[in-house]
This record gives sequence, structure tokens and C-alpha cells, in this order.
Amino acid sequence: MSSLRTRIVWTYGVLILLVVVMLGTIFGALVWNYYYSSALGSVLQRAETEAALHNRNIAYQPMKEKARYMLQNMTIGTSKLQLLDNRGVIVVDSDGLPGDGSELATPDVLRGIDGEKGVWRGIDPLTKERIAAVTLPIKQDQRVVAMFRYTASLKQVDDIIRNMLWITLLVGSAVILLFFTMSVILANRIVRPIRNLTRVAEQIAEGDWSKRTALAYHDRDEIGRLAETLNTMASELTRREKLKEDFISSISHELRTPLTSIKGWSETLASGDPADVEEMQMGLAIIDRETVRLSGLVEDLLDFSKLYAKSIVLHPETLDLLKPMRETIKQFEARAQKESITITGNYSIATLPVEADANRMKQVFINVLDNALKFTPREGSITVTADLDMDWVRIAVTDTGSGISLEDLPHVTDKFYKGSSQRSGSGLGLAICKEIVELHGGVFRIMSTLGEGTTVTIRIPLRKIPQEEQPIE
Repeated sequence: MSSLRTRIVWTYGVLILLVVVMLGTIFGALVWNYYYSSALGSVLQRAETEAALHNRNIAYQPMKEKARYMLQNMTIGTSKLQLLDNRGVIVVDSDGLPGDGSELATPDVLRGIDGEKGVWRGIDPLTKERIAAVTLPIKQDQRVVAMFRYTASLKQVDDIIRNMLWITLLVGSAVILLFFTMSVILANRIVRPIRNLTRVAEQIAEGDWSKRTALAYHDRDEIGRLAETLNTMASELTRREKLKEDFISSISHELRTPLTSIKGWSETLASGDPADVEEMQMGLAIIDRETVRLSGLVEDLLDFSKLYAKSIVLHPETLDLLKPMRETIKQFEARAQKESITITGNYSIATLPVEADANRMKQVFINVLDNALKFTPREGSITVTADLDMDWVRIAVTDTGSGISLEDLPHVTDKFYKGSSQRSGSGLGLAICKEIVELHGGVFRIMSTLGEGTTVTIRIPLRKIPQEEQPIE
């Protein structure tokens, strides 16, 4: 396959060649017609003028008198004049030379014999030079008795036209060469940065994330925007690669801890005294707790995999969003009491009708409340507020916990991100919550102040109750 540079150069070259050839042909045709038409028109005008002046005087005179009259009165000017009889034989010319008796058979003479005005441009059979000729018949009682033939050499006109055509050819060649050179320069300006982009893209594809493009001359055009996009993509890939590495390191540690505990206590119980009930109960409790923790990590990974592959399927239904919210709060009350944290529900409306997947929304509430409890110290509080905001259902979970730093806040919903927190977890919980809420057409937002607490706001579109379903008062 030919390169882009070659295709650009040949495309512009062929286009310019066609344009120059077309314009040159049109110009040459106009010059050709103008000069030859002018030369022929000049001869025709003089012939018609003199014919109008002299035909009446010589129409009835003998041939010799016609010749004498012509030589005395009609030989002024650059055109050559010939007197022909009614058969086309030259009687005499303006130089006073008699003809050799041969008949002229040029188109203008033939038309003159037929009694019509003859106009012709071509090679004179006598002088072998290019001429413009006009033949006018002299009539006596509607019968052709003689003819005047005016001729003018086209040598000067041919030279002018030849010179102009050469000039046109030279100018056209110069224009083609100039534009061909410009097309090469233009192609290089387009192709060189594209080759640079390709080279950088290939290096990035091979795993060298540090490569970037630098196109100072193309900052504002399409190539510049493409380079900027490539740089942004490389930066994002670098960031994601780092997050993935951090995630793998973190999740490996998170998985290793419960697995180590389960394996250790399994070996302890297997080799211990079956009669030691206390040790047996403590070991089974730890294995159960670590199994639950391990199960949660695996569930996060499965949910993330589905969301990332866009394969998660919602099962929306008409429900009161307060119901899964209350169930989740009830589920966490025992843990909150154990950790001396107060959970309060504040509902300003009796029902919050939405079209949503109840299980997925409960998963969101569980993740949000689990995080709130995880980062709220003893004697702290968590407040859950539910109300309507225009066409939206709004649920806000506010805690008095440690809060989130300004550096971490924009990234806490990013996949694999765990920030500066040393708490256990996959770093996927909030990212999964955000994806689920957005799949419902909602908005998931986090506001926080370090050391003061965090507010997580969930907005879901309010279900419009059809008029036929509204109760009749």
C-alpha cells in the first residue's frame, strides 16, 4: 500500500495538472480564436468596404478594364488583391502580375463561383504560406462575371500565437511545479506528525507509558487535538495501570489475611483437643468472620467485573425506596450499638416511589452505611435523611467521622482507589455504588471535610404516577 504522503502528493498533483491543462486549453483556444478571427475579420471588412465602393463601377466593364481599374484604385493596404474570372482563374494581382492560367479551387473561391461571399483560412496553393482569404463575386444581371480575392499573410499572427502558447506552456509548467512542491511540503507537514503519533502509540502499545507527543505547530488543529488526546490517554492508562497495581497489591493482602486466619484456625482445630469447647467456639467464630469478609471481597470483585463489562442487568420495579433504606438501617443498628454510634433516620415524607432494582439499591445503602460506620469514631453519629427535590428522590447519609482529604475526595469513587486510608477493603465499594446509581439514571455525590465528617447524597428520578392510578378523592 502506498504511503499517505505519496497519496496526498499524487492527488494534489493530478488535480493541479488537470486544472492547469484545462485552463491552459481554454486560454489557448481563446487566443487562437481571437487573433485568427481578428485577422480574417480585418480582411473581410476591407473586402466588403471596397466591394461596396467599386463593384458598381466595374461590373459592366470588360475584364481588361476591370484589371486596370483595380490596379489604379484598389491596391492600397497590406492585403493582397487578386482579380479572378468566373471560373477562378487569376487574371491579375495587385502587384500587376498576370496569372499562369491555373484555376484556384480553395473553398473561398468555390463559394465565390457560386455567387456567394467566400471566407477561408489555410495554406495558399501558390505561395505555400498560411493566409486568410476573402473572395467576393462581381455580378452582372445576377450572373458572376468576375471575382475579387483579398488575401493576407498569417505569418505574423502565427508567430504571435506560437509565442503566447509557449508562454502559456511555461507558465503552466511553473504553476504545476510550484503547486507540486507545495503539495510535498504540505504532505510532509501532515505526515511527519502522524508518523510521530504512530511511533509514540506503538511504544505505548508495547508498554512504555512514559512516552508523550510534542507538536508545537499543531496545537490548535485536528492533529494537535489528536496528539493531546493521545497524551491524555497515555496519562489515563498510566494512572489506571498504577491503580491496578495498587489494587492487585491491596487485594492480595486483603485476601491473604482471611485465608491465613482460616487456614491457621483449621489446622489448630484439627490438631487440638476436641473436648476444648472454648477453643473450638473461638476458632469457629473467627473462621466464620473471616469467611464473611472473604465473601464480601469476592462479591465486590464480581460486581466490578460485571459493571466493567457492562453486563450487569437491572430488574427495576415500582417500590418505595424507604423500605430498603429502613431495612438497611435496621441491619446495622446492632453493629452501631456495639461501636457506640448513633444511627438516626429522618424522613420528611411517607413514601418515595421510584422505578428501581430493590436488591441493587439495598447494596448501595449497605456500602454507604458500612463506610460511614467504618470511619466514624465511638460516640459519633450517622444521620439518614430522605426527602423529595422537585422530580428527584434524595437520600443523604451524613456522618461525623474522620472525613476525606481534598486530595482524595475527587478519586474516592474511582475504581481500585483506596486513598490514604489504611482500613481493609477492596477499594471498589463506592465505585460500584456510583455505577449502580447512574444505571438507574441517578446521581451519586460525596461531600466531605477532613476531620468533620462526610455526606453521601443519592438522587434517583421520582416515579411519575399515571393519572389513572391516582386515587379518587
